[in-house]
Amino acid sequence: MSPEPSAEFRAEAETLDLGPLGMARFTFSPLRSRRTPALIRRGDPEQYQLALIRGGAAVLSQSGNENRIGAGEFVLWDTSRPSDTRILPGPGPVRLTMLQFPRTLLPLPGRRLERLLAGRLTGGHGVAAVLTSFLDGLEAHGDSCEAAELRRLGTVAVELAGALLAQRLDDAGQLPAEVRARVLLERIRAFIEDNLGDPQLTPGAVAARHNISLRSLHQLFRSHDSQPETVHAWIRRRRLERCREDLASTRLQAYPVQSIADRWGFSSATVFSRTFRQAYGLTPTEFRGLSLAGALAPNVEDPRTERTSGGAPAS
Repeated sequence: MSPEPSAEFRAEAETLDLGPLGMARFTFSPLRSRRTPALIRRGDPEQYQLALIRGGAAVLSQSGNENRIGAGEFVLWDTSRPSDTRILPGPGPVRLTMLQFPRTLLPLPGRRLERLLAGRLTGGHGVAAVLTSFLDGLEAHGDSCEAAELRRLGTVAVELAGALLAQRLDDAGQLPAEVRARVLLERIRAFIEDNLGDPQLTPGAVAARHNISLRSLHQLFRSHDSQPETVHAWIRRRRLERCREDLASTRLQAYPVQSIADRWGFSSATVFSRTFRQAYGLTPTEFRGLSLAGALAPNVEDPRTERTSGGAPAS
């Protein structure tokens, strides 16, 4: 590695252990990084590394491919092959999030993946957008997860990475059925997150949007969650969690409680107040007052299961 001689070099790195793979977040100044055959012989983790560029730009070269990768794009490289990376000067440091996983974990042939090395993989739509959202969640909440949860999340990360690469290769049909189902589930969850404020967001609407039956949707949620929830319960819990975050925010303290409820899809004040109290043991107004006064523990119990006594609808 060779930093730019004309500038002070600074770098930060944070890592998260996801079982058989790892995630890292890097921020650093311009530099050039070369991985030579001699360095590979001295030590090779035999990994694929898939990075999402968050800010800045880089030029990568590997296996005869060379491309400029910018913010919002993914790029793949192989630690067992020589490579040359130039982090370009810009108005700010380069920021990226990287997944590092053994090549054997990816259910795709290496000879076909070779043409994707150092290539630009746009990240704004489809599976790439789902993977981006998933990485955002890991960065925000991964350090609060138990080791077993992180291993499960690592499995999901590899499956989403495999789906992204298979999509670029037009090989999605080669992915195992289990992987395709997991990718569909994550795509559905991303859709739900983007539409929590719509009071018409129901399990039926979600199923119709993704061209599957309601029965298939429910089965998907039951089969791929260590703490199975119904689709209805998952929508309701995420709405409640968003409301809870807003009610605890000093930035939003001037907004009426019902405005926050409306923002996240609760069209009825009575339903919202009852549902919130069933989940957290406090009314929304009580929760806001105690939270803003600093008198409430930050980790209020999440409503992970359906309530059997008077369960309220999601909207």
